[in-house]
Amino acid sequence: MPSLRGRLFNFYIRRFVRRRFGLDAEKAAKKARQIWGAPKFSQWLHSRNINIKIVGENAVNGEWLETDNAEQNVILYIHGGGFISCSAKTHRPISATLARKTNLRVFSLKYRLAPEHPFPAAFDDVFNAYKWLTETQEIPPSKIALAGDSAGGGLALSLLLKLRDENLPLPACAVCFSPWTDMKGTGESNRANAELDYMFCPENINEFSRAYLGDASPENVFASPVFGEFNDLPPILFHVGSTEMLLDDSKRIHEKVQAIGGASELKIYDRIFHCWQMGIGLIPEADDSLKNAAEFIRRHISKI
Repeated sequence: MPSLRGRLFNFYIRRFVRRRFGLDAEKAAKKARQIWGAPKFSQWLHSRNINIKIVGENAVNGEWLETDNAEQNVILYIHGGGFISCSAKTHRPISATLARKTNLRVFSLKYRLAPEHPFPAAFDDVFNAYKWLTETQEIPPSKIALAGDSAGGGLALSLLLKLRDENLPLPACAVCFSPWTDMKGTGESNRANAELDYMFCPENINEFSRAYLGDASPENVFASPVFGEFNDLPPILFHVGSTEMLLDDSKRIHEKVQAIGGASELKIYDRIFHCWQMGIGLIPEADDSLKNAAEFIRRHISKI
């Protein structure tokens, strides 16, 4: 059973956030941008005592977050928001917490959003950010961890597939919070959890995927990594809620990795809303998730 605070937030999310957005991409994006993302006081609260440096360098935009005595290893954080909303700034409750709990530097990417910039714009920005870290910033890939939530978690997995396919050096590990990995919504949990999900309505998958994909195929593995092959990848950690429609977006990839002898961990949290990590400091499940993620990252980067 979820914690009392978790249940209270579940009620709030279902009552005030869960809604249909419609198939008009511009209207859907406008609504999502009004509703989603942490309020400004939360962004400020969680980034206290964290040094933040805004980056706008060529095609790479985002922000560095680090403590005063941060180590030089890096987390590349990729925010969620259905590909149509949110930013590095809105997700400071997660990125700043990871910086604090790992004592590593975090680069939180601001990627281009749909529908103004449809696929592959966001994916290209993630790939370019990784190359910027490894080439321009001269950070060894083995000293980089990937992390992302929702759409950002899907982008992190897509990046792994791209790097592997192009024989480029891979990061140390990846952490995915309820990643969106299937633009077609073919997972059984999309139906089984359609009325149980606190955040999403069944129509949302189609609404957001149409806005993001443009003319691209929903089966393109860099848009829907669930359809890819997951051999020869670094360790991956998945956190997802038991009642999320996106539950199988994590489970199927976890099972693929395990079937070929790869390293994957899956932790399913009981009846909690999508991207509950944004409630860090308020919800015990958020505290546990980010603590566990930080330990996973430290464990794998420390082996380098």
